[in-house]
Amino acid sequence: WLGLKKIHSIAQQGNYILRIELQDWRGNRRHIEYTFSLGGPGTNYSLQLSRMSGSIPNALPEHTELRFSTADRAEATASDFNCPENHLGGWWHSECEETNLNGKYVTPRSRGRLDRGKGLYWKPKKGRYYLLKSTKIMIHPTDLKSFD
Repeated sequence: WLGLKKIHSIAQQGNYILRIELQDWRGNRRHIEYTFSLGGPGTNYSLQLSRMSGSIPNALPEHTELRFSTADRAEATASDFNCPENHLGGWWHSECEETNLNGKYVTPRSRGRLDRGKGLYWKPKKGRYYLLKSTKIMIHPTDLKSFD
C-alpha cells in the first residue's frame, strides 16, 4: 500500500474523506466513509475518525485517537494485548476484535470457517464478523462528490 508517510503528507494538504470498500467471500460489496485526521510519526500516525455514511455498520471507534502499531512497534490496547503480534499485520487497533484490514490473506476453509485473528475481517461492536476477500482503503478531498 501507499505507506503512512505518504498518506500523512497528502492528508496534511486539506480536508479528506477516508473511504473503506470491503468485499466478502460471497461477492457482496460494502463501504463506509469517515472524515478523518492523521497524525505524523511523532504520534505513531494516530488516526481519528468520524463516520459519515456507508452500507456496513461501523467497526472502528469514533473520536478516539488510534495509534498505528505493528508487531515490532506495538501500542498497548484497551485490553493491554499486542494485537499486531497475535493478529498479524499493522493496523490502528483499539481492541483486537474490531477489525483488521491489513492482516494475512487467508481463504475460508470448508463450511466458510476462517482463522479470524489471522485474516482480513470487519467486526462491528454489535454484529457479526464480515470475513473479507478484498479491501480498499482510499482518501479523496472533501470537495469531491460521493462515489455512490
